[in-house]
Amino acid sequence: MTTYTLRSASPAKTRADAVVVGLVQARNTVEIAAGGEEVAAAYGRKLRPLLAGLGATGKPGEVTKVPTNGVISSPLVVFVGMGRKADLDPAGVRRAAGVAARSVANAASVALALPGSTPAQVRAVVEGFDLGGYTFTTYKQKKDAADEAPSDVVVLSAEGRKQEVVTAFEEAQVVAAAVADTRDWVNLAPGDLRPPSFADAVQDAAKAASRSKGGVKGTKVKVVVHDEKALAELGCGGILGVGQGSAAPPRLVELTYAPRGAVAHLALVGKGITFDSGGLSIKPANSMHTMKCDMAGAAAVVQATIAIARLGLPVKVSTFAPMAENMVSGNATRPGDVLTMYGGRTVEVLNTDAEGRLVLADALVRATEQKPDVILDVATLTGHMVVALGERIGGVLGSEQVVADVIAAGESAGEAHWAMPITDEVAERVKGSKIADLLQHDWVRYGGGLYAAAFLREFTDGIDWAHLDIAGPAFNSGGPSGHWISGGTGFAVATLVDFARALAASKD
Repeated sequence: MTTYTLRSASPAKTRADAVVVGLVQARNTVEIAAGGEEVAAAYGRKLRPLLAGLGATGKPGEVTKVPTNGVISSPLVVFVGMGRKADLDPAGVRRAAGVAARSVANAASVALALPGSTPAQVRAVVEGFDLGGYTFTTYKQKKDAADEAPSDVVVLSAEGRKQEVVTAFEEAQVVAAAVADTRDWVNLAPGDLRPPSFADAVQDAAKAASRSKGGVKGTKVKVVVHDEKALAELGCGGILGVGQGSAAPPRLVELTYAPRGAVAHLALVGKGITFDSGGLSIKPANSMHTMKCDMAGAAAVVQATIAIARLGLPVKVSTFAPMAENMVSGNATRPGDVLTMYGGRTVEVLNTDAEGRLVLADALVRATEQKPDVILDVATLTGHMVVALGERIGGVLGSEQVVADVIAAGESAGEAHWAMPITDEVAERVKGSKIADLLQHDWVRYGGGLYAAAFLREFTDGIDWAHLDIAGPAFNSGGPSGHWISGGTGFAVATLVDFARALAASKD
């Protein structure tokens, strides 16, 4: 386990196996980024020729390792490229810290002398390093050297004694832990995290958070699990319809964090499809490889709730995580079936591979009954959104102000979201069934992400709401980059936490 410490000491005098310093691109040369000035002073005029001789350019992601030979107290300096000075915002710092984490695999102790003069930069250093060094080793018999994280990490900041910087440092560890736990769930083999075991894992996580004395605050998160019998009694036809083809029955997990003096009420809903075969509208084989990540929305809202509670934010959070496994069997829902959703509305199903909106619909209605100020739902919902925005940006649709607030929260959290519309034409298509209240899917080739959001809006009862489609950024099939690693990314957790922060601040 890695221990983080915040100090205002000099990076040139700090004893650690390695000290990390940022490099900035300048015209025909490189400069030391803020935070590393005393290292530069220790080397004096020798530093620039040394870096030039090693081919260091300062471009983002570049790493240059230099043995210090006693010039400073640490035996090794790891210079990390940060781009131009304009890139020294928290996002650039977070990326550099993530790269650094994968460049010090053999160091037991590391000092981070990256830009850290503001609370946002210190947060970025902690989150970037912690998440950039994340590894998933559950199924490895023997760990590689790269899987071993440093035992001690010192974050150096000249402003490290200021309370707002200390708070940012402590809170960043809580958020990073929530993102890492989300990644763990997403990365598990789908046969090891089916709906019943996923529900159990959520209960265990909530209990652990309630007992925890770490982080900023321990707290109490209440959990209720509805099994298949309870779902039938409630009339959750969407969750049951999607899950009825699997031997592992569905679940609906509901969490509540209700602090005294809460100034706002936020409802979170997350899609928890533990594996998506497509059902009878079966996916091509090569489209199933990453479908264990189809529960990333549920994982994100659960872990965000736990983080919000551990941070002690004065926001009541009601969270709903519908869980099902979308499988092929003689019991599976058929194209053409009509499901009765929680609350009584009927839905004609035409594509069993558009199952996420069905489980979310039941959960959204449950959320509206709590009368929250805002509802956010998070889902790996549509390939259409990946086509539109790529694999690093999430789509956001819904109430105009809520969408804007989600995007702003994402900017402060280092996660990119883009506003997408729900047009009147698409909304009318959702009502196009000739035999039921709503049409789940209509096979029109274009705009499927908009159609899905329009369908979900039908279950929000006019409450301020936004839908976060994270189908692209929830899972990274490529190599690591910045604080992103291969596999589950934990995308949206930090955005949800910052949204709750801003919601509380807006009510002061």
